[in-house]
Amino acid sequence: MNVTLGRSRARTAVLAFLAAAALVVGTTATAPAASLPAKQKGPTSVAYVEVNNNSMLNVGKYTLAKGGGNVFDVAVIFAANINYDAGKQSAYLYFNENVQRVLDDAATQIRPLQAKGIKVMLSVLGNHQGAGFANFPSRDAASAFAKQLSDAVSKYGLDGIDFDDEYAEYGKNGTGQPNDSSFVHLVSALRDYMPDKLISLYDIGPSAEKLSYGGVDVSSKFNYAWNPWYGQWQVPNISLPKSSLSPAAVEIGNTPPSTAADFAKQTVAGGYGVYLTYNLDGSDRHDYLSGFTRELYGSDAVYTP
Repeated sequence: MNVTLGRSRARTAVLAFLAAAALVVGTTATAPAASLPAKQKGPTSVAYVEVNNNSMLNVGKYTLAKGGGNVFDVAVIFAANINYDAGKQSAYLYFNENVQRVLDDAATQIRPLQAKGIKVMLSVLGNHQGAGFANFPSRDAASAFAKQLSDAVSKYGLDGIDFDDEYAEYGKNGTGQPNDSSFVHLVSALRDYMPDKLISLYDIGPSAEKLSYGGVDVSSKFNYAWNPWYGQWQVPNISLPKSSLSPAAVEIGNTPPSTAADFAKQTVAGGYGVYLTYNLDGSDRHDYLSGFTRELYGSDAVYTP
């Protein structure tokens, strides 16, 4: 039985629903962005959405009072999984029924965000089966999983992939322990498969510590990397420019508003280019968001149901 677990970065796991979903290769074009008011200059704002409980469309409901630009620039579907087929002894990409629903309903769940100029990424997470990004037995195995990721991005018209190396339980089901080469091979292959898409790193787990192998450092292949510990300020340990990093990590409604605002102030003062939030729900959060949008963009947030 496959159990997909989401996460609260207060480190409380959220039980996900069960369902298997087969990945079929196909092609779907990403909707072009509409001509919208330009956002005030400032950091890229990211929103993870737990689609087991909440709608991706919530990301597009917030704009800035000054200028009308989007509050959020990137929306992350949380989360697909890396699962393990014991019979084939190989990893495969898995979508629970809620993730599959969002992807199948891309016309109504994803394209409206992209039409507003919001990038939509798919986060991929371990699933307690022993398969992870850091224990592929060969370069070919890593490349095969990268191809599954790339095919999903192509089929559903997504803008990229986010790696979150948690809950893999390396060694379970006879799988290997983390090795030095796997993540380097995986990221290298994925970047080759989708040179113009986004790749981000949730800076946690064995994979985040194994970014270099055989003279190859994959740090530069990432567009973004962010701190995984909500309510804390921590610079990701990766060789990327500040413009690609989010030391701020905010769980909306749980991280104190004053802390969220202070992190935004530190982001701007420190010259960092990304501000990460998690668990945007369907409530009207414009007051909470305004606390940090004032610091990031000099504007309050506006909620439009």
